Amino acid sequence: MSTSALGDYLTTRRAQITPAAVNLPAVGHRRVPGLRREEVAMLAGVSVDYYVRLEQGRERNPSAQVAEALSVALRLDGDGRAHLFRLAGLAPKAGGRAVADRVEPSLLRLMDAWPGNPALVYNRAYDVLAANTIADALFGDYGPERNLMLLIFLDPRARGFYADWPRVAANSVAGFRLGHGTAPEDPRVRAVLTALLERSAEFRELWARHDVRGKALETKTFDHPEVGRITLSMETFDIRSAPGQELVVYHAEPGTPSATAMSLLGSIAATRLNDHGSREHASPE
Repeated sequence: MSTSALGDYLTTRRAQITPAAVNLPAVGHRRVPGLRREEVAMLAGVSVDYYVRLEQGRERNPSAQVAEALSVALRLDGDGRAHLFRLAGLAPKAGGRAVADRVEPSLLRLMDAWPGNPALVYNRAYDVLAANTIADALFGDYGPERNLMLLIFLDPRARGFYADWPRVAANSVAGFRLGHGTAPEDPRVRAVLTALLERSAEFRELWARHDVRGKALETKTFDHPEVGRITLSMETFDIRSAPGQELVVYHAEPGTPSATAMSLLGSIAATRLNDHGSREHASPE
């Protein structure tokens, strides 16, 4: 690997693009299925020597025009392009500032107004800052640090809870890397990253792939110990008043077994709330 994050990213992206994907003939012996360095250089309109210096970390500050040409040559999507520009020093980062842990009271009230839709707020380190009652009933226990990344990789229960654990793990690492690229000096992000690199071989393997992907509309399937299998769609929103925080809201398709399971889960959550009195939010005031 190179000695720069930019070089590592270019190397891993190049390895995932086949010649056929960019309309190049696959001639000669290839040690790996991806593009050769000279092919990327040709597609981006830069010299082979300059591109090699980028991958090796000897050149770290390409121009915006070169970065754009590389993003096109490597078929990067919007998240991948933004990540490339940040690594090249062409987009602002959050520096060493940690994202605020306080969730706005108005947002907490809005989340509580969705008794049938699990809703979470977490930061770029995947710490759960707030959750509504039915989200607590769905997840049950976020782990001792209330961190979804640590839950997924370090808690053995996660593999039974997430029906498609490998996909969830890969998507979570890609999203975590996006947040890390935005604020690589955030102390909490660094602490979570260090713990995962030290304690999870599967995380290390996924992290080495340098996949970058923000959360989008997708589905997740959970095997819940009380109501069985639930498939939910999820929507993710950036919180403009607190950069670095995200709101995730889950919902079941009407008329499906998952919708029935969610109704049952909502009843369980309401009963528990009544039994224990008013709920306190996790977010500090």
